[in-house]
Amino acid sequence: MTQITQQFASDNYAGICPEALAAMQEANQGYVPAYGEDIWTTRAADTFRTLFEKDCDVFFAFNGTAANALALASLCQSYNSVICSAQAHVETDECGAPEFFSNGSKLLTVPTQGGKLTPDAIRALATGRTDIHFPKPRAVTITQPTETGQIYTLAEIQAISAVCRELGLHLHMDGARFANACAALGCSPADMTWKSGVDVLCFGGTKNGMAVGEAILFFDRTLAEGFDYRCKQAGQLASKMRFLAAPWIGVLESGAWLRNGQAANAAAAHLAQQITALEGLELMFPVEANAVFLKAPPALLDGLREKGWRFYTFIGGGARFMFAWDADLAQVDTLASDIKTLHAAL
Repeated sequence: MTQITQQFASDNYAGICPEALAAMQEANQGYVPAYGEDIWTTRAADTFRTLFEKDCDVFFAFNGTAANALALASLCQSYNSVICSAQAHVETDECGAPEFFSNGSKLLTVPTQGGKLTPDAIRALATGRTDIHFPKPRAVTITQPTETGQIYTLAEIQAISAVCRELGLHLHMDGARFANACAALGCSPADMTWKSGVDVLCFGGTKNGMAVGEAILFFDRTLAEGFDYRCKQAGQLASKMRFLAAPWIGVLESGAWLRNGQAANAAAAHLAQQITALEGLELMFPVEANAVFLKAPPALLDGLREKGWRFYTFIGGGARFMFAWDADLAQVDTLASDIKTLHAAL
């Protein structure tokens, strides 16, 4: 039986990285004011402003669904709509939260290749109908990286932003794996966001080595009006906010956020390099971040399950392997070896 000490079904399986845990332990001293009126929350917000080279408004939420839903709700009235990829997390995996928290704003989906929106697709959908019977487009959301692990280049983000400005639309970025995208592109956080025309970013901490927590950054501060009340109303205002904020200090000030993204990406590339030449197997999407999607015969996938490996097949029927900040390359080698063994037996 294969000796499995790590699973690669999701980067949510991983534990807390040392830098985040140490910061939380440091914050666990004495009595400090509640509900974000503490030095840790202030310091974390200022650390984001330094990292992004921007005097932005910063808020903290427990999870990505809440962060995305509340951010989009802040951009829209109930009669508005949000343009997104048909594969976007807000459409497929958030249980209607964006519609719920916006009191009815509709998601308008675009069929996409690998989850990437294009300027032409946005323009076509936004201008296809302008009558009062249709929910008026007000925002665009892109996922970086996409649900298939592909990266929007800076040029692609800028082109989307230009269309948004042309049509009077706000641009939101779902950055659940934002660190992986920065690591892949080798660019600064500022370059990939507000310098490329992004209005609001949801920066994922949970998949980047934290126990819990996402940050919402409003680069256009006028869009953040009342957002603190939205967080409170939605149950996202932590009473002991220092424990949501402090881990961000640990990962941002130490640079661990980027190292974690680089390590996860490297593990995905390590697996892809070992299996890409196997006849009859197919990488469903380019491996650009920390995900590998493998199209393989059912017998091989069943064999992996029998050996104890866990993975999802919810996108296109192939196996998704997702690598976290602490992915052990020796365990990646074990997975690759099992794939090769099963492939040889087909």
